[in-house]
Amino acid sequence: MTPNDVDERILIRTHSALGHITIDRPRSLGAVDTSMLRAIGSALERWRNDADIDTVLIDATSERGFCAGGDVRRLHGAITAGDINLAEEFFRTEYRLNATIAEYPKPIVTIADGVTMGGGIGLTGHAAVRLVTETSVLAMPETRIGFTPDAGGSWLLAHAPGRIGEYLALTSDTMDAADAIYAGFADQLVRRDDVEAVRDALETRADPSTPTELVMLFDETPDESSLLDARAWIDDAFARDTVAEVRDRLRELSTDPRWLDEKRSPATALAALEERPPTALAVTLAAIRSSRALPHLRGALEQEFRLVNWFVRTQPDMTEGIRAQMIDRGASPRWTPPTLEDLPDDVVGRAFMHEPPGLLFG
Repeated sequence: MTPNDVDERILIRTHSALGHITIDRPRSLGAVDTSMLRAIGSALERWRNDADIDTVLIDATSERGFCAGGDVRRLHGAITAGDINLAEEFFRTEYRLNATIAEYPKPIVTIADGVTMGGGIGLTGHAAVRLVTETSVLAMPETRIGFTPDAGGSWLLAHAPGRIGEYLALTSDTMDAADAIYAGFADQLVRRDDVEAVRDALETRADPSTPTELVMLFDETPDESSLLDARAWIDDAFARDTVAEVRDRLRELSTDPRWLDEKRSPATALAALEERPPTALAVTLAAIRSSRALPHLRGALEQEFRLVNWFVRTQPDMTEGIRAQMIDRGASPRWTPPTLEDLPDDVVGRAFMHEPPGLLFG
């Protein structure tokens, strides 16, 4: 990324010692493309060694969402047109930015107000201070479109309590603010009505308080996460060795009267798994467990880059899922293969052995 990377959909400005980055694409719920990611990265590089900037804020103009993820329509167009290099450049740019945010020498504060999914998690989930509001809806929904959690999502999911990560990854279930804090995707809850006051405080602070200390002035105590209530059956089912075993255990637990009337239940999780593409489920389960054993985020991003290249270059499910979910909305996707029983035994091994073109880092 160069200092000249600019995009009118990314607003860049400074206020006193605050560098402020705002995603300004409200009609698309802040969905980002390569140009937007480069603009964010370029601003961060300019401020890295700027003695006048000591904190960075990343937020969005949309009242409905911070960032709904990558611009999958554009990605779909590139892949179906055979422009694989364009698709790979998006992921390369995105993952390098995720690492930059995680390793940035100055605190980055993010406000994930409203819809924050996929690539949006990549922008907020690795920051130093991650704020959510009562309207926040977070998710890693990649298996829904025949893909696998990325943008460092596999790292966050791997470090969620118990088997919450496997559950969220395979089902694509959404999190509210309390869930996100419990699962490790966010740090603090602030009221949406206080968001502007938080911005003002970061811009005008005259004392030496850190951003974390300052934001604590607006901190609200969230309700107990419903994920905590579901931990017993989630940890039971999603600790199984294979997706088929997870599915079978969910079927057994679905008749347990303890969870029949709960918001989250074995039955709802089972229904979600039965809709998802078998290939994405198998690779995702392996990716979460592999990330859990990796030493750092960069290792997880390298693994995701390997897997995304495998999906883009060899698997029809990704474009089919985007078509059904995002283009021909409500259409029934045709997964290849259609059932877990039809899944080749070596599919996970092939995904993890795939060699992407070029290195992500270095």
